[in-house]
Amino acid sequence: MRYETVEVGDVDEFGSYEMTQAEMIDFAEQYDPQPFHVDPEAAAEYPYGGLIASGWHTCAVTMRLLVQHQFDAGENLGSPGLDDLRWHEPVRPGDVLCVRVEVVDKRPLESDPRRGLVTSEIETRRADGTLVLSWTSKVFVRRTPEE
Repeated sequence: MRYETVEVGDVDEFGSYEMTQAEMIDFAEQYDPQPFHVDPEAAAEYPYGGLIASGWHTCAVTMRLLVQHQFDAGENLGSPGLDDLRWHEPVRPGDVLCVRVEVVDKRPLESDPRRGLVTSEIETRRADGTLVLSWTSKVFVRRTPEE
């Protein structure tokens, strides 16, 4: 994504990432070792009724899909952060995830004419369309300064 090529209202949908039980457990054992993320038998006793992915794992998968499908090499210049992170529904083994991005704002940076700030609404959904994750993203991108 380059500043000059993106417009407010642009929508992009991409990705197909299957969450496996083994990967979900491996991630959770390292970063979020709660019983409903790491132990299928114990998870059955929780309100979710079975093993679910860590929300942080779902965030990491979403980021991977963004990098693979939206960030052109060298055009993304980092991020000052994100807002309104929400986990809407649990992600389970076998769920296939995809991402939808809608650009809601863009502005040049006054402090650096070589960068712009693009704000997008990010949604991660299951293949059946169920919303599982959302956030508002702010990303610095390369910009060609006006002469």
